[in-house]
Amino acid sequence: MADTPEQKVKRQIDDILKQYGMYYFYPVTGGYGASGVPDIIACYNGRFIGIEVKADLKKNKPTALQQRNLSEIAQHGGVALVIDAYNLDHLVDTLETLRCVK
Repeated sequence: MADTPEQKVKRQIDDILKQYGMYYFYPVTGGYGASGVPDIIACYNGRFIGIEVKADLKKNKPTALQQRNLSEIAQHGGVALVIDAYNLDHLVDTLETLRCVK
């Protein structure tokens, strides 16, 4: 079975996160977790990161619930990102910035 466009982006993100040696996971919310949780939860250089993955932000935006969760992460000092196939460089730029922060 072929990957969906979003799964292809997730694979690219996996490669980037592995290059940085990050701790991360994909939360499973099946019945017990909270809805709207970002697709990827990570920690890098002491910073909490939530990443919502979309195939193409021009066609598919985060839902209101997803956006609310990302906003709450940012309000509490975490890093909240929405990454698609066209802005993977934003993820790399963010990680480079976090690598330099002590």
